[in-house]
Amino acid sequence: MSAPDPFSEAWVTALLALVFEAGEAILAVAKDGALGVEEKADASPVTAADHAAQAVLRAGLTQLTPTWPQRSEELAPPPPAERAQWDRFWMIDPLDGTKEFLAGNGEYTVNLALIEGGRPLLGLVGVPARQEVYFGFVPERRAFKVDRAGQRIPLRVRPCPAAPVVVASRRHRGAALETLLEALAAVAPSLQTRAVGSALKLLVLAEGQADAYPRRGPCSEWDIAAGEAVLLAAGGHLQTFSGQPLAYNKLTTDLNPDFWAVGDGSGPLAAVLRRQS
Repeated sequence: MSAPDPFSEAWVTALLALVFEAGEAILAVAKDGALGVEEKADASPVTAADHAAQAVLRAGLTQLTPTWPQRSEELAPPPPAERAQWDRFWMIDPLDGTKEFLAGNGEYTVNLALIEGGRPLLGLVGVPARQEVYFGFVPERRAFKVDRAGQRIPLRVRPCPAAPVVVASRRHRGAALETLLEALAAVAPSLQTRAVGSALKLLVLAEGQADAYPRRGPCSEWDIAAGEAVLLAAGGHLQTFSGQPLAYNKLTTDLNPDFWAVGDGSGPLAAVLRRQS
C-alpha cells in the first residue's frame, strides 16, 4: 500500500498515529524500568526511551515521506552544505524533557515539526503521560488536540485576561527572567506564574490556559519548532526579543535566541514584552 498524499486527512491521521506510537514506546521503557541512562557530550541525559521513540519516528517518516530529510536531536547532523539545500524537512525531538521523564512527573513530550523555508509549517506534540497529541497546521490556522480514542478538541488562544498566567521553565530560571516577570506584574498585578516542563509551555498557551511564555536561556531548535507550529495555528504569537521570528535550520548553531510567546498578540503582556528588546 502506498503512503497517503501529503497534507491529506489520511496523511494527518497517519502522523497522529505515529506520534502516539512514539509515546507508547517511551511508556514501555518507563514500565520496563531499564532506562539505559547515558550522558551526552553536553552533559544532558539520553535514555533508552529517547532511542526507542527515535526509531519509531524515523521508520514511520521514512515510509510516509521517503524523500524528505530528517533532522533529530538524537541523530548526527548532516554537513551544513547538505542542510543548506533543504527547503522542507522534519525536525524531531523524540523525547523533549528527558529530565522530567527521569523524574517521573509526566511533563515530557514527543516533538515533530515540518519545517519549510526556515519556518514551522506543521507541528505535532505528543504528551505520552496523558495519551494526547496536539496538532497545528499553520497555513490553515487549524489546531486541535486528540486523545487515543480519536476525539479531536479544537485549540484556540484566549484574549489576555485581567489575571493572566505566565508559564516558565521548571529548570531554566535566572535573574533576566525574574526581571521580565516583574515588568509583566507591573501591568497585571494579579499575574500568576506556573512552572511547566518541556514543550507543554507552548501548548497551554495554545489551548487558552495561559497567556505568556518568556524565554531567557538556551534551548534548541527541536525543542520549540513543533510547539510553535501548534501555537501559531491556534492564533498565538512568538518572536525573538529583537522582533524577529525564530529561524530553523541555522547552519552555524542549533540554539535559539531568547524569545517570548503569547496567546494574545495585541494584549498588555505582549506590549510589555515588545518593549524589552
